[in-house]
Amino acid sequence: MSTGSPLDLGALEAAVRLELDAKFSARELALKNCRRIIQGSSKAIRALHRQETESARALMDEVRALIDEIEPLLAAHSDIYHAGFYYDAVKEYAEAETTAALVEGRPLPLPSDLQMHAVPYLKGLGEAVGELRRRLLDQLRKGDLELAEATFADMEIIHDLLAALDYPDGMTSQLRRTTDVARSLIERSRADLTTTIVQERLRAQLDR
Repeated sequence: MSTGSPLDLGALEAAVRLELDAKFSARELALKNCRRIIQGSSKAIRALHRQETESARALMDEVRALIDEIEPLLAAHSDIYHAGFYYDAVKEYAEAETTAALVEGRPLPLPSDLQMHAVPYLKGLGEAVGELRRRLLDQLRKGDLELAEATFADMEIIHDLLAALDYPDGMTSQLRRTTDVARSLIERSRADLTTTIVQERLRAQLDR
């Protein structure tokens, strides 16, 4: 029964604003940091291709600090944490770290080593295959066939792992698409490598 008094939603508004203001602040900081994470990771990868290892490591450390800044805030907002824009940014960091390990001949870090979930890690690892293709082409241009074959072997091993992880796309954030792209890059690299090897054999026969 109405008392004739206007409905007072002050307490309700205060409660929802408290929650939504915190979520909005976390989202805005996440968006800001994500842009810097993507930019820093991209710069680190370019530095790795230029063999500027120390510069690449410094950039990746800066990226890690940006992730460490935002993750405690996102712990209370799982919807933002698992949003596409955040996972895409963290994926770029994973790509930089795994590319660094592959280029430097170190064992790949585990997702736990990088303090991240398996899905963005695997997507970053899948995209590292593209960086390995670039490295393979550089090796072919320099005539380093042995190194190029080793790089190609790494590409195949990574693809085999990704292909074996046959989980629903809803769980893996479309990892299958990343795997398909990696496979196409491997097939193109196989053709490039085979052509170069055949040419080198013909050149060697002509020299003899």
